[in-house]
Amino acid sequence: MSFLRAARAALAGQNCLPQILVAVVAVVVLAGLSLSCGSSSHSTAGPNHNAYITLPSRGSVLLLHINGATGAITLGAETPQVQNTSPTGIALLPSKKFLYAVNSSSFADSISIFNVASDGTLALSGTPTPAGNGPNDAVIDPSGKYLLVTNNFGNNVSVYSIDPSSGALSEVTGSPFPANLNPSEILITPSGKFVYVTNSGIGRVTAFTFSNGVLSPPTSVFSGAGAFGLAVDVSEKFLYVANPSASNPPPFSSTTGNISGFNIDPSSGALTPIQGSPFPATNGKGPSAVTVDPSGRFVYATTPGSSFSIWCFTITPTNGQLVAATNSPFSLTAGGLFALVDPRGNYLYIGSQDANGIAGYTYDPSTGAPTAITGSPFSTGAAPGKMVLSE
Repeated sequence: MSFLRAARAALAGQNCLPQILVAVVAVVVLAGLSLSCGSSSHSTAGPNHNAYITLPSRGSVLLLHINGATGAITLGAETPQVQNTSPTGIALLPSKKFLYAVNSSSFADSISIFNVASDGTLALSGTPTPAGNGPNDAVIDPSGKYLLVTNNFGNNVSVYSIDPSSGALSEVTGSPFPANLNPSEILITPSGKFVYVTNSGIGRVTAFTFSNGVLSPPTSVFSGAGAFGLAVDVSEKFLYVANPSASNPPPFSSTTGNISGFNIDPSSGALTPIQGSPFPATNGKGPSAVTVDPSGRFVYATTPGSSFSIWCFTITPTNGQLVAATNSPFSLTAGGLFALVDPRGNYLYIGSQDANGIAGYTYDPSTGAPTAITGSPFSTGAAPGKMVLSE
């Protein structure tokens, strides 16, 4: 059994080593540049909607129902379990017609295509598409024309064109594209111009331009040991990366892990460190998931457990620097698999390494302080891989 697949089999354990590449992090975009800590409020409660998570140990995808007024999660239908597969990455077409689950298998790596019914239930569409070597994470470009998948063992990224009628995938000319050693997480910027991939084993971020399904020859920068989760703001000015294994200088030397911040060149997508980066917390260790609320006010970085497990920073709008929020880090139930905020900015969801798979929070719009949603954490029956919202 390969290292990555053995790591995926260990998802249910609480000790999530930063090097384990199965942890998934949801990539969430920042929206807006108003970052002051003055008075503001969340968006009004949204309608009830659905979400989906992969269950790697069960070989399935689980439908979730989200109460728009409270953020509470109830379980929907689970797709039939497929033996010898370990789905992790997941991507939903903007039209919500098709959903894609990336399967790592000891027999045949593949991508499952699901039709999405009006009630959110999934039906497998045809035979899964063959994938690259060790597929791990997936994202769809803003136009809905292309699916991009990191291949951890192949050291590359596959790009597929999407048939708008059937959802079928066809690999584009030139794919797969080299992406340095063991690419794990991937994101595409809101404009669709730039693609970024983390290379955890070498602590780097690989950058591409993206046009008509083609990735440019990559460039890369050092981020920090174990570089994993990443998020970008909607204006494409700043990129943030979680470095779970990085060491810190005094007075933060007792804290392991930090968040790197980068300026994004608007023409080339090249990355340069933000002044003062990387940004540590006063306590805690190993943040591997990172997200930013849609107002662009707060960055959240999360780690397994309940001690100093949620790090919260405010963003300085002029230069992207991070400043620790009051009382951060927060000792609350969290996890290191993913962190994402719903598009309305009402709820923060965090993926845990155990069967109590999702911790849910509201957060104070002025201070960023999280408060648990009633009923949280929400059990998913098995440790999740990655989560995607359909709102």
